[in-house]
Amino acid sequence: MTQLRVALFQTDPIWQIPEKNMQRLAQQMQQVGDCDLMVLPEMFTAGFGSDAKQFAEECHGPTYQWLKAQAAKHSCAICGSFSVHVENGVANRLVWCHADGNTQHYDKRHLFRMAGEHKRYISGSEKLLLNYCGWRINPQICYDLRFPVWCRNRSDFDLQIFVANWPAARRHAWRTLLQARAIENQAYVIGVNRTGVDGKGLEYSGDSLIVDPMGEIVVDANDKPGVFTATLDLACVQNHREQFPTHLDADKFEIHYD
Repeated sequence: MTQLRVALFQTDPIWQIPEKNMQRLAQQMQQVGDCDLMVLPEMFTAGFGSDAKQFAEECHGPTYQWLKAQAAKHSCAICGSFSVHVENGVANRLVWCHADGNTQHYDKRHLFRMAGEHKRYISGSEKLLLNYCGWRINPQICYDLRFPVWCRNRSDFDLQIFVANWPAARRHAWRTLLQARAIENQAYVIGVNRTGVDGKGLEYSGDSLIVDPMGEIVVDANDKPGVFTATLDLACVQNHREQFPTHLDADKFEIHYD
């Protein structure tokens, strides 16, 4: 498949009430037409709270089961992040659910220390690269966006996705970095953020974007909650890389973990 139909869910979540947020999302999903991929924000069930353990679930808990059920119901893939208990603590985990029930996951690598996330969560170390509908996709979470080495395309993805709870105070950085990642990686980039004000008084401006491999904005959700759709074309990625093959001059490197 060369075209990928995507739906971005820019939400204003009800603070720390997972059941209501999932119910609202399920209603919104009913309104989306044919779709290959639905992308939900970071911590889409409860918001980015200060108590990691309060809403953390077992790996195959209620949110995981809900994602699987919705992916099967709508015959598409769905991804988004939520808190999950792991062996040594709690992870901020993005789960990717395929329509056939198979799942993959990515635990957030870069933890936002300015909000103490590094004290409450376990950092992931494995990058997720998956194949879906003929596309090579790399999902990431929020603060990961600021680290270009971790995000670097080593000719192994066509689409990079960032799910986020990115505050309005830093919206310029969010928008600029999404475009930068698209340009340097010669790939489509999707950024899905939340809107509204959370239970701690932090304001979020949304600004969910789809950026093409040249850095041009294809979809701009601005600051309104809602569902935003687009069709991505793999030929756009391939043609750009053939006409402007900067990847052939990219530096080789290895990432070493602490």
